[in-house]
This record gives sequence, structure tokens and C-alpha cells, in this order.
Amino acid sequence: MRKYNNYAFIDSQNLNLSILDQGWKLDFMKFKKYLSDKYRVRKAFLFLGYVPSNKNLYRSLKSYGYSIIFKPTLFLSNNAVKGNVDAELVLHAVIKMSEYDKAMIVSGDGDFYCLIEYLKQQNKLLKLMIPNKYRYSSLFRKMRKDIVFMNELRGKLGYKTQNERH
Repeated sequence: MRKYNNYAFIDSQNLNLSILDQGWKLDFMKFKKYLSDKYRVRKAFLFLGYVPSNKNLYRSLKSYGYSIIFKPTLFLSNNAVKGNVDAELVLHAVIKMSEYDKAMIVSGDGDFYCLIEYLKQQNKLLKLMIPNKYRYSSLFRKMRKDIVFMNELRGKLGYKTQNERH
């Protein structure tokens, strides 16, 4: 049997906010297993802004098998945290290209359109996984056959109770 070597590149902010917007919370341990089982993802890169108070969360994510790529964050005057990871995700997907068979990009952000197009041209795109089929960039509409949506995965990938939060 062929050994697959697919990688996932995950825009954690887009993923998390899109799932929360649908009224549920993603269980990242289940999500990692789902990517591995269904799409044969061997390595999952999670891109997120670094916030010192989230060290326990980062430790948990690493224990689930994610490779975490941090972006330095800015703390804005309105107490908001800014840590856009788009450039890091694109850069890693291209730098690692010789290491993987196919790449799955997890985001609905149109800023990744050029990356998706490039991966398709190189025959390296596995799928574009969009967290919310009702809220994503219209740039991706013509790529319907390359897209999978996460809307129907709540029962499989969501927390069962509020007490299960990590």
C-alpha cells in the first residue's frame, strides 16, 4: 500500500472564528485525527499568533501532533491582539513543497487565492478546506471541485459538552 505524505496548512484564526461563528467549538485533537484518517495528512502545521498566556493551549496542541508556527503578535490599544499569519502560511507551504505529496489548506480567507492557484498548477493541492460554507471569499467560488466544507462536521469534530474544553 502506498504511503501518503500529505501536509495540512491551517489558518488557526480563520478556522477558529469560522467554527465559533456557527455556534460550536472545534476539538483540535479530533480534527487532527480526522485529517490523518480521511485525508492521510501526516503533518499538520497550525499557524497562530503567539500570546504568552496561552502556553497550556500550545502545549496541548503540540501533544495532539500539530507543528505550531507562531507569528509575533501586537497588542493594540483597544485590547485586541493582532497576529496575521497569512504570509507565514504561504511561505511554509512553498518552502515545504518538496517534502509533501499534496497540501490541504484550511481557511476561507481569499488572501490564500494565489497559493491555491499555485498549488493547483504544480499538482500539489489536495483540497481547500473551508470552515464555513456561508462565509468565505468569493474568489474561491470557481474552485468548487477543490473545496470541502466543515459545516456538517460538528457531530464528528465538535466538543460533546462544555466541560470538555481544552
